[in-house]
Amino acid sequence: MKQIYEITNKRLIDEILYNAEYGTLAICDNNRPYSLPINFVSIDEDLYFHGSKKGKKINILKHNQYASFSVVEAYSMIQSYFSSNDNLACPATQFFKSVIIDGKIEFVENYDEKVKALSALMEKLQKEGKYEPLSEKIYQKAINATMIYKLTPSKIKAKVKFGQHLNQERFDMIIKHLKKRGNAKDILTIQLMKELKKATKR
Repeated sequence: MKQIYEITNKRLIDEILYNAEYGTLAICDNNRPYSLPINFVSIDEDLYFHGSKKGKKINILKHNQYASFSVVEAYSMIQSYFSSNDNLACPATQFFKSVIIDGKIEFVENYDEKVKALSALMEKLQKEGKYEPLSEKIYQKAINATMIYKLTPSKIKAKVKFGQHLNQERFDMIIKHLKKRGNAKDILTIQLMKELKKATKR
């Protein structure tokens, strides 16, 4: 039975990427995987990252530019008894949205593109502003000292899991328990459950 639904809607994928403050970048050196949590911003399909010009990550990328990047937007934990009365652990799960992007890393050398990437990152993470624009000369030395690199996607896979596959009885049972627990994440989860259940019936 299908439990996780793949989505291809670009607006929904962009929304997941915009809401995620960080993701996990996975790279490989001599068949040894290396992954790290990192802030990012999405601009015109490409994902931009920033950091030091030296270090393990940069050394690996200079020899192998292929990478995979993932983000997860976690929603409510669903206890096993939320959807079943059989006293088994199996129904326990968590609802989520996720995006996995495979592609190739390219180092950004163009100064204007670096400014564009850092400006977009600041707009994403500090929406209230209250800083001088990155285009100002006061940032020139810092920007030149910063490594900017981007991941150009060759494959994008996005998934959501909100109980869309469940029969109405189990679906309603989960909602009843989420309402009873009633934290902010549960209320949002209920809203998304209903929206996605409705969408799958179309």
